[in-house]
Amino acid sequence: LHLVALNFPLSGDMRADFQCFQQARLAGLTATYRAFLSSHLQDLATVVRKTDRHHLPIVNLQGETLFSNWESIFDGNGGQFNIHVPIYSFDGRNVMTDSSWPQKIIWHGSTANGIRLVSNYCEAWHTADMGAMGQASPLNTGKLLDQRVYSCNNLFIVLCIENSFVS
Repeated sequence: LHLVALNFPLSGDMRADFQCFQQARLAGLTATYRAFLSSHLQDLATVVRKTDRHHLPIVNLQGETLFSNWESIFDGNGGQFNIHVPIYSFDGRNVMTDSSWPQKIIWHGSTANGIRLVSNYCEAWHTADMGAMGQASPLNTGKLLDQRVYSCNNLFIVLCIENSFVS
């Protein structure tokens, strides 16, 4: 399953699932992509189809392994990954080195176990208000689910996950 970043950073007011779908199609990818975010309807840990959570590796756009499987992201270690394996955007840029993402931080709105944090997910990703808060993770920590709180007016990286395997 591919983990890919949107082509530009977003504030806490986003239509992320639609952006993931749209940018995947523009990149010629036919699978369904969902935002790597907890939402008012779903915890992050359940975004990937249940039958694909255990046996498929999570890879970047070039096929390099980031995680052994979906479940391993939510083992309580904050989604620890090898920071030397790049995370690419749908248009092929490395979010860790490209200046289009000045802050190397990803929104997620979740606990370390992938459960939604209703007090820290920018009002279900519908506000960029400076007073509202969202849970996010600096990628330089080597964790996708580091537990840091930021104002929703920040422009951060949004990741998308291929939510079911298509052969």
